[in-house]
Amino acid sequence: MRHFCLTGLTAAVMALALPLHAQEVGVSADTVAFSQIAALDGPAAQLGLGMQKGILAAFDEVNAAGGVNGRKLTLDSRDDGYEPDRSIEAINAVLDENRFFALIGTVGTPTNKVLQPIATKAGIPLIGPFTGAGFLRNPELKNVYNIRGTYDAETEEWIKQLVDVEGLTNIAILYQDDAFGKVGLSGVEKALARRGMELTARGTYTRNTTDVKDALVSMMEVNPQAVVMVGAYQPIGEFIKLSRTFEFTPEFVTISFVGSQALADELWPEGAGVLISQVVPFPWDENIKIVADYQKALTESDSMAGFDFVSLEGYIVGRVAIEALKNAGDNPTRDSFLNAMQGLTNLDLGGVTISFGPDDHQGIDEIFMTRLLPDGFFEPLK
Repeated sequence: MRHFCLTGLTAAVMALALPLHAQEVGVSADTVAFSQIAALDGPAAQLGLGMQKGILAAFDEVNAAGGVNGRKLTLDSRDDGYEPDRSIEAINAVLDENRFFALIGTVGTPTNKVLQPIATKAGIPLIGPFTGAGFLRNPELKNVYNIRGTYDAETEEWIKQLVDVEGLTNIAILYQDDAFGKVGLSGVEKALARRGMELTARGTYTRNTTDVKDALVSMMEVNPQAVVMVGAYQPIGEFIKLSRTFEFTPEFVTISFVGSQALADELWPEGAGVLISQVVPFPWDENIKIVADYQKALTESDSMAGFDFVSLEGYIVGRVAIEALKNAGDNPTRDSFLNAMQGLTNLDLGGVTISFGPDDHQGIDEIFMTRLLPDGFFEPLK
């Protein structure tokens, strides 16, 4: 009978080939890798970049404290230019590379409309998309968890302010002619219908353009008391500046997706009085604990970054993902992570409470209204 013995080298090689725990895609012994697909260039770039800064601030904060269960978090951001065709290319590349645990902070309704079915089919978590579109809140989408409130909730707050508080009766709308704009249009129409009212005019523009002049001309014919706007900061800014040029001065109201700081910069010094709905607290109110945490983390992560609503939202998204990852076990899988997300039923972040459940895949319901001031800063509406 022959007897075989393993050399020390052979035994070591075999030990490496047989790990004690098989790792999930995107999880290594010392890292968990997330991917972001968002506009990082073009007319909506400040939205993707803002979300990126906020998520990185949260990740850098936890990494400096040793990571999550001993693993550092990484973020790989890919530019889709706010164009669905490029979103499809990006997510297919992410899946083909087979090295990312989850998607986080994706930006836009038309882009998420194509990203979500691919992500759901692949079973990759989609966390904190920067859109209030209702289709992402479907509890049957077990891989999707939203942080922000819906566009229906934002548009209801608009109409409550304009009609119930200010008593206006003649309201028009400018919206981006795609899935995003039509979701906002639907929300406004429903909010008005609940009050027995209808829009008096509708104007549209094409995504990733600032071609708003025709919409302005048609709207001026009905001379509305207010124009509500569903779009990104460059076309919305162009519409308001053109309106001022033509001495067309209704009250202007727009949506959180606009990117408030980017719009303020685009409009200054002509933005005074514009109302903007928000889905996170006031980023300059350090009396709110989550805001104070955000300010500290963002400053340490990027000393040149200013505070704003978009990066605060990104920070909150990052914090929620971190909390779920902590609860997903020492060797997290996508399934254990998604189960941990659903288990966040009363997560108090200090001024913001996140609550999910089997039939509730939206963490925050509250909407906050703000107004642009003559100096380009904001004030919260009480």
